[in-house]
Amino acid sequence: MAAAQIFAVIIFVAMFILIVMDKIERHIVTLGCGLLTLVVVFGICMRSGTAIWDTLAIKGFVTKDFWYQVTESESKGINWATIIFIAGMMVMVEGMAKAGFFRWLCMRIAYLVKCKTIPIFITFMVMSAVLSMFIDSITVILFLAAVTVELAQLLKFNPIPMILSEVFCANLGGSATMCGDPPNIIVGTSLGLSFFDFLTNTGLIAGICLVVSVVFFYFAFRKELVTEESGSVDMSKFPKPSEAITNKRDFAVSSVIFGLAVILLITHASTHLTVATIGLFIAVITLIANAKHIPELLKKVDYKTLLFFIGLFVVVAGLEETGILKLIADFIGKISGGNIMLMITIILWLSAIASAFVDNIPFAATMVPIIQSLSATAGVDLHTLAWALSIGTDIGGSATPIGASANVVGTSVAAKNGYPIGWGRYCSKLAPATVIVLAISTVYLFVRYL
Repeated sequence: MAAAQIFAVIIFVAMFILIVMDKIERHIVTLGCGLLTLVVVFGICMRSGTAIWDTLAIKGFVTKDFWYQVTESESKGINWATIIFIAGMMVMVEGMAKAGFFRWLCMRIAYLVKCKTIPIFITFMVMSAVLSMFIDSITVILFLAAVTVELAQLLKFNPIPMILSEVFCANLGGSATMCGDPPNIIVGTSLGLSFFDFLTNTGLIAGICLVVSVVFFYFAFRKELVTEESGSVDMSKFPKPSEAITNKRDFAVSSVIFGLAVILLITHASTHLTVATIGLFIAVITLIANAKHIPELLKKVDYKTLLFFIGLFVVVAGLEETGILKLIADFIGKISGGNIMLMITIILWLSAIASAFVDNIPFAATMVPIIQSLSATAGVDLHTLAWALSIGTDIGGSATPIGASANVVGTSVAAKNGYPIGWGRYCSKLAPATVIVLAISTVYLFVRYL
């Protein structure tokens, strides 16, 4: 197992370096490293066909739990539910874009704030956080990034600062509720916490941090946005929102489909429909509604991002199967030594650091039994540790372009439209913002729960 652990770490580090270098397309990097994990770690070192089979997770498609799940279960290997969900949302977004929905929203917002870049910038940050409380942050960024690019082309400003700020606020908003981010669903269902338990605990932290974040990004990007802004816009020459609607029937249908997606995502904890079922259903009805344009919609799906996720899940499975993630979790219990304040700090910050580089879903699943054990042995309130874990995994992912699904989707949308965002550009602003929010969260946890 030692050899398997060493190779799993080497492959992960190599993948990480290659992604940062940005010389090879990232989906090729993750798929190549994923193949190495299957062959070298699972095949040669572990000689485990079971590990390969579990990682590929093909059998999940034929199980009831994959489509209809009463109790949350830990997922291993490739998270096909996430892949299907993202693909479904991509199809829906393309259908909405074709009907002119996003262009209409661009014009409407532009009219409301009189085409001023800074007010649009602030409005979109708040919108990103609020929507992500109820809708998966991937969906929010898919549509907000599309709107931002459209608006940037109309008003001639650089959309990168807005997209970066939206990504950060989406992750922040997702930490506020149980249905906001996948780690929260895992923590909530495992520990019997409700939507309102999260809202009244992590929700308050997210609210405070949102105000700070808006101020931070305003000063961080103000000069860049102001210099890009070309004075006041002649509103008479600006297209009217109604002109953006290419087809009233398609617009109405796409709006209904979007509303249905929102309702299904908000209620999926009650209906027990998994995100895979929701994603597939939304994609199918979008394609049915746009029967004449099915090839066009399918062609526009960002398959490179989906392949990137598949490779990433395999490499992370290498860390999970060889016990690396479990070692990280055990490390927390060992060095805290029963000190509650130190325990909270370690859980929050280590979860944040780990989530900046590895997928936070398997990490959260690994950490739940650890915080249950820590609570029982050290006499610490389990809910306090749960809030620290949720905030750490949700917020920490904002620090790097691969830390959370929303980050990958946001940067992909930007790159697809001719605005590539490198690691340096991303981390120079979002890493400091992440540290500030984590510091505020640490103080809040101390003051409220200790």
